[in-house]
Amino acid sequence: MVFDATDKILGRLASKVAKEMISARKSGKQQRVIIINAEDAIVSGPRTKVLSDYRAKYKLNHARKGPYFPRMPDKIIKRTVRGMLPYQKNSSGRGALRDLRVMIGSPQNLSKDELPEGHEWGSTEHIIRNTPNKYVRLGEISSHLGVDASRWGGE
Repeated sequence: MVFDATDKILGRLASKVAKEMISARKSGKQQRVIIINAEDAIVSGPRTKVLSDYRAKYKLNHARKGPYFPRMPDKIIKRTVRGMLPYQKNSSGRGALRDLRVMIGSPQNLSKDELPEGHEWGSTEHIIRNTPNKYVRLGEISSHLGVDASRWGGE
């Protein structure tokens, strides 16, 4: 299943993906999920508050002890989905997280209208909302945390 994160609210997208993965695990099948264009996902809220919240989370990092908080947009989405899975409690959450791939940009084989065999577009009709007035893209958050934005074509 393939989801495009462009202009999708991060929390809504992450909860949809987590729900799909958990329900697939409970039914006994393995569901591989790919999220593309991670840098274009949005976090709603005033820019200064969102950036200061992510900066505070990142400053919690300790070199050896953790908790480790990511800076890259793909890793931020993966960590957000992990927070919505039963990751600490049982192995089904960890197994589901192994089946998740998050990509910066759009690879050539997934960028066309036609997907490769065995892939299908994930339904996002329940999570699509109007773009909020105040929001920040994950690419901007990563740049604010010190990541080189040229990795995904940013400024």
